Parts: sequence; C-alpha cells; structure tokens
Amino acid sequence: MSGPILIVEDESAIADTIDYALRTEGFTPHRCELGGEALERLRRETFRLVILDVGLSDLSGFEVCRRLRTFSEIPIVFLTARSEEVDRIVGLEIGGDDYVTKPFSPRELVARVRVILRRIERREEPIVPGTLELDEDGHRIRFSGQPLDLTRYEFLLLKILMGSPERVFTRAQLMEQVWAGAEESGDRTVDTHVKTLRAKLRAVNPELDPILTHRGLGYSLTRAR
Repeated sequence: MSGPILIVEDESAIADTIDYALRTEGFTPHRCELGGEALERLRRETFRLVILDVGLSDLSGFEVCRRLRTFSEIPIVFLTARSEEVDRIVGLEIGGDDYVTKPFSPRELVARVRVILRRIERREEPIVPGTLELDEDGHRIRFSGQPLDLTRYEFLLLKILMGSPERVFTRAQLMEQVWAGAEESGDRTVDTHVKTLRAKLRAVNPELDPILTHRGLGYSLTRAR
C-alpha cells in the first residue's frame, strides 16, 4: 500500500514525525501548515488521504473539513490535542473518518491510515458479474452487488451451497442441513426452493445461472468467473 498523503500540521516536530512514519511504510507524504493552503492543494492535486490537525493557525481543522466536503470525499484523519468526546463526535459527524489525540504513536497513526485505505479499496472494487456475497451478520446475500429478497429457507439453502462451491450436495444432505427439525420433508421441498432461488437470481442477471443441477445426485454452486 502506497500513495500520496497530505499532512496538514503547523507544528514542525509533529509533522516531521508523521512524515518519517509514512515514508517508512511506503507512502509519499506532502506537507502544508495552513488550512487555506491545504484546500487549494486538494482542489488541484490528488491525494489518497488527509491527516488534518484541528488546531491550525488560520482555519480550524473542522472548518477545513466542512469546506473540503463541498468538493471532495477524500478520507480524513483528524489530529488534536483535545480528547473531549464532543470534539470527536463533531469531527466524525462533519465527515472525518478517524480521530487521533496527541500525543500519539506514529505507528498507530499509520495503522489507522492503512485500515481506512483498505476499507476504501474494498468499497471501490468492481463487482464481478455473478458474484455472490454473504453478509451473515445482516442475514443477507448479494448477487452481482444487489441484495436478494430471500425467505429463511432460501437464505439457508444458498448459504450452504456458497460454503462449498462446486461441491455436489444431495437432496438428503440439503434437507438435513437446511430443514432440520422442520415439518417439511422430501425431495420436492429442495427442488421447489432451488426453483424460486433461480428465479430471484435471474431477476438480477438473466444471463447467469450459478446453481447447477446434477441429475440423480443433487445441486452445486459454480465459482464466480
């Protein structure tokens, strides 16, 4: 992970420390001391992230953030000598991505920068057509980036197939894992739910059918290509 990072800090000793820590980890730091200068540079130059001191001499870091958010969504890490909860809340509510209180560990700051950039990279990754994504905490499955409206058993059935792509599950295995303890039973139950699942997948992408039927055996899920 690398790229240009803008440090907006008017205390040279602190800026030097951050500069060194970023360079050591492969980033290319750029520096300025004033909020106005930072806004001008951010309008004409490209950076991956801004490390922004709240207590600047011309504009507060919060004001810089407010103005910046009118034309850019670049991630921001605030630096401040204040640790009151209200300051942290204000910083995050106006568009900051993280908040580090002085004195701080340069290694921790760089680690926080990396976490934010990884999160941004994952968000920007293109969705491969046919990709199935499981959000277990949210009890959702997305197909080609679009959430599927699934019943409880459709969700469990697809989740089982996603857990072992290309493995052929017999109808009996699927009944045991998905409908354990349920009154419904029989091969027809599995077939009916596979049919409704396919219809919901085709509604998102009619050209793809990731669920394969193996005659006399059962079903499997293809891997995304």
